[in-house]
Amino acid sequence: ADLMRQFDTQVNEFMDSLIEESASLGSSHVSTVFPLSDKEKSKLSDLFEVNHIRTIYHMFIALLILFIFSTLVVDFIDEGRLVLEFDLLVYAFGQFPLVVVTWMCMFLSTLVVPYVLLSVWASVYPTSNHRALWTVLAGSLLLLYQGLCLGFLPTYVVLKNGLPPASCFILILEQVRLIMKAHSFIRENVPRVRSLERNKANSLDVPQFTQYIYFLFAPTLIYRDNYPRNPCIRWGYVATTFSQVLGCLFYAYYIFVRLCIPQFRSISMQLFDLRAMVLYVFNSILPGVLVLFLAFFAFLHCWLNAFAEMLRFGDRMFYKDWWNSTSFANYYRTWNVVVHDWLYYYVYRDFLSMTQKRFRAAAMLVVFTVSAVVHEYVLAICFGFFYPVMFCLFMCFGMVFNFVLNDRRKGPIWNVIMWTALFLGQGVLICLYSQEWYAQRFCPIQEPSFLDLLKPRSWTCTPQTNTAVDAH
Repeated sequence: ADLMRQFDTQVNEFMDSLIEESASLGSSHVSTVFPLSDKEKSKLSDLFEVNHIRTIYHMFIALLILFIFSTLVVDFIDEGRLVLEFDLLVYAFGQFPLVVVTWMCMFLSTLVVPYVLLSVWASVYPTSNHRALWTVLAGSLLLLYQGLCLGFLPTYVVLKNGLPPASCFILILEQVRLIMKAHSFIRENVPRVRSLERNKANSLDVPQFTQYIYFLFAPTLIYRDNYPRNPCIRWGYVATTFSQVLGCLFYAYYIFVRLCIPQFRSISMQLFDLRAMVLYVFNSILPGVLVLFLAFFAFLHCWLNAFAEMLRFGDRMFYKDWWNSTSFANYYRTWNVVVHDWLYYYVYRDFLSMTQKRFRAAAMLVVFTVSAVVHEYVLAICFGFFYPVMFCLFMCFGMVFNFVLNDRRKGPIWNVIMWTALFLGQGVLICLYSQEWYAQRFCPIQEPSFLDLLKPRSWTCTPQTNTAVDAH
């Protein structure tokens, strides 16, 4: 009995410490529901304050230091001096003033057009004898605006001016974000107006303009009139997160300079056969995984938390513990909670609502198709060529893994399988897109036909036909 009491005491102490550590991980989420004490107000814990996670963070910093040191040493040996020009970053973010002007046009139009259309339609709809006509007219104007101003304009600017990759990603990702925001705003408020009309309400509850402005900046894609708010802004935390985003950009620069460019620039000197492709894929796993981690840390952790802090936005669940996933189904749900919620509410659930919940598998297929098409559209516009590697990985392997590696799979071995497939997929993406990038520049076609635009250039680029040029 004494032994059991002692064992029970130790277990309770262990569970208490575990609960405290778990609470520190989720304190930013708990604070949105429960009020904070004075001590908690002074310091909100986040993921990277846990010792074990902080150690991994320090390991990545050490790796960055080694990348910087190796680059400086190699440049000093080759050039006889230290080269600190960062020409790749300068090239990637070229024509930035044009990007800012285009973004301002996109944002201001999104700020005005959806709100004005909703307000006008909501004021006319209850008293009109032609409600269907007004609804079709307002919906057609909204679709026309999204197609021309948000759809065509940024794509035209990118293609017409030949913007470099990073500048392209800024515009195209903002294009997708604003379209999703506008859809959520309209989708959440139209049923409200129609329900008020059915209940014969005297006044229509159209959101205030300030609420809409806040939503456009808030790190969420689901519109709500009000969100949980923190009591204060930690400007030191904001500065830290933005500096970490800047550090991730330099980290990515050194990854491409040391691990990608030297490997794939040599493609002009040799035939790209099956053996070379296998070697390139496995050599691309390390940079691919590092880029994956950097994208997660820079955007989902630092960038979104910075804007959440400036807006006192309380719900910080931008991701969950996707690294512990034992199934790809759980990985898809936890990797990017912000986008997953939008797909779940406005694609999956709306599809089930339209089909009276009879085709769940078809709804899941529609979600995967929408996600795959948008991902491939972003990459095709930003890279300047069509090579549907991402689309094939999403629609083929992604769908298969979603059903095979489902939530019934438990145990460490399934987590290992998930990481193995994820690593290999990143290697394939980095390898094939880098190969095609250099093939487009080493083997240009002066007047390409439509078929030439669809056919990967890397399949036909050989040392005999290429006209190698120095390009990033």
